[in-house]
Amino acid sequence: MHHSQSAVPKKILRIRQVCEKTGMSRAWIYGAIKSGSFPAPLRLGIRSIGWEEQGIDGWISSRIPKEMNNGKE
Repeated sequence: MHHSQSAVPKKILRIRQVCEKTGMSRAWIYGAIKSGSFPAPLRLGIRSIGWEEQGIDGWISSRIPKEMNNGKE
């Protein structure tokens, strides 16, 4: 049985890693989740949550102006 997903393993980031990766504060991230402008976390356990790294990378990419993504200034 073949899976159509890529061979890249999924990585779960904790809040500290998300803050470091995005440059945003914990309070900003939770406020943005509440307003729907940031990816919601996954429930990992009773008292733990995390974010898929690919989702965070996608959010970061969506914030970069298209000119920069295409190598233009």
